[in-house]
Amino acid sequence: MLLLTVGIPALLAGAGLWLAARHADPDGGFAARFETVRTPARAVVVSDVDALLRAEAPVARAGQARLRLTARTADGPAFLGLAPTDQVRRWLADVPHATVRRVALARGSLPVRLDPATAGTAAAVPLGQDFWVREGIGALEWSPAELADRSLSLVVMRPDGRADLALDLRAELRAGWFPGVAWALLAGGTLLVVLAVVLLLLRPVRPREVVFVVEPDQVPVLAGRLGVSSLSGLGQRSEPSTLPDRQLVSVGSAPTGRSRAAIGPVPSRRPVSLADLPADADWSWPPVAAAETPRPVRPATPVDE
Repeated sequence: MLLLTVGIPALLAGAGLWLAARHADPDGGFAARFETVRTPARAVVVSDVDALLRAEAPVARAGQARLRLTARTADGPAFLGLAPTDQVRRWLADVPHATVRRVALARGSLPVRLDPATAGTAAAVPLGQDFWVREGIGALEWSPAELADRSLSLVVMRPDGRADLALDLRAELRAGWFPGVAWALLAGGTLLVVLAVVLLLLRPVRPREVVFVVEPDQVPVLAGRLGVSSLSGLGQRSEPSTLPDRQLVSVGSAPTGRSRAAIGPVPSRRPVSLADLPADADWSWPPVAAAETPRPVRPATPVDE
């Protein structure tokens, strides 16, 4: 059961990764296109990139996976940059910008949900700023695992900082460990399930325990029927019992002056109905006969004849 508990989830996880790997590009990457992002603001900001990846695409944070983003506007390539969140917040404090609330994983183009653009009249040019951790024109590539657990913001805008953005965004994820992990889980899960089935088929069958509840005077007969000299010798064969062929019968009270044996003779044939019972069988109820009074008792009140 322990092997099945580990093997079945591993087999299912491997099958899921293998199905996902079939949708990869010929070079091993997974590409996705986003819906066109339109906003009258000057910049589009992802407040915490690591938190967004943790919630929507945790596989991108595993191992040495690399994430590549490309962005274009109607005028040409857009600027993409990663910088500490607090510095980005101060830099865009008076600059109108829209914040990405969620990016949902779905079939086709991925929907991007934006919060309303902030108010402001200031302008900002991203080129030449010294707080960028990663930056690029038209494309930006980095390893999320290297920058994990850091509060970094992603900023996408025109290189000259003009407003009225219409962004065409694409993402590509490359995870070299993906196919290897899928095949390892498939092989390991299959092996564990096969071993579990073999152990279940080859395990020894445990004997069943039988509990007898009898009256004390029926113990010798029960021991004789089981082929043992006493109940303490259960499990050891002995010579056939020399006791007379008797049967176990129920024990109850008998009428006054009569003794009722707990062990009776074996009938020649099994009775089919009450009519086949011996004529001298006592089936009265209650089994104890009423005591006879020495003289008649006169009732307290007269009885009409």
